[in-house]
Amino acid sequence: MKHLLGIEPLTAAEITALVEHALVLKSERTRGVITTALAGETWAMIFTKSSTRTRVSFDVGLTELGARALFLSSADIQLGRGEPIKDTARVLGRMVHGAIIRTFDQQDVVDFAEYGGIPTINALTDEEHPCQILADLLTIRERLGGWEGRKVAFFGDGDCNMGRSWAWAAKRLGFELAIAAPPPFQPDAAFLARLGEAPLTITEDVAAAARGADVLYTDTWVSMGREAEAEDRLRTLAPYQINKDIVALANPGAIVQHCLPAYRDKEICGELFEERADEIFQQSENRLHAQKAVLLALAADR
Repeated sequence: MKHLLGIEPLTAAEITALVEHALVLKSERTRGVITTALAGETWAMIFTKSSTRTRVSFDVGLTELGARALFLSSADIQLGRGEPIKDTARVLGRMVHGAIIRTFDQQDVVDFAEYGGIPTINALTDEEHPCQILADLLTIRERLGGWEGRKVAFFGDGDCNMGRSWAWAAKRLGFELAIAAPPPFQPDAAFLARLGEAPLTITEDVAAAARGADVLYTDTWVSMGREAEAEDRLRTLAPYQINKDIVALANPGAIVQHCLPAYRDKEICGELFEERADEIFQQSENRLHAQKAVLLALAADR
């Protein structure tokens, strides 16, 4: 694995190996075992979108692995003044050991990987959010023992980076995915054509998606760059909130997940969020361990 550009390019074996290694790294961290395999390295973190979990987890992860994290916002470098991403890549590729990019356009990450010649990680684009999915799968592995034979139900904006990454994960790993969304927020025809055959159900019926689910999942309804659409989005998506009625339809022992930040009483009931906070913040913590596994996998395959 040379880069992590999305879930789409990964195989089932690669995804599973990353999750299993993350589980080991998490256990080692708890026991105080130190792995400094990236000692002496510098990894650039190029962010054009604001971040809490992604920035902190990568910064801490790199530090714990012995590397230096070099944070670069778009305002810090010439990229913010119009320098092409391929030129930025060709500069940084001669100076740093890897790049972690959080931006809007997926093509920017693809181009950086091509022109930089160094391991490149998609830390979120409008197309995919692979690091989050790996953390989610780690949480499912810990909470439910694995994803085999499980059903994940995703509620809200199914035509977002999380919906697309979940669809690729279901295709690669074979678990069932149900996306409950109104028609304007369902995955578009072009994406579905690229996805091809997959264990995916798309429905407007919230109850149908929730029945038999082992994982109830949601994301913010107003992502960065969509603020102008907030009023319309919140009104249209209101019936797709995860709440106690939805939980009651799921399988006994089903877990509730939210990739955060959470807007209480919008995409998720505030009371339910607090009741399931341990599950949700375990999921958040797992960003650190999953991303350390990614960093080590990319470094080993250089």
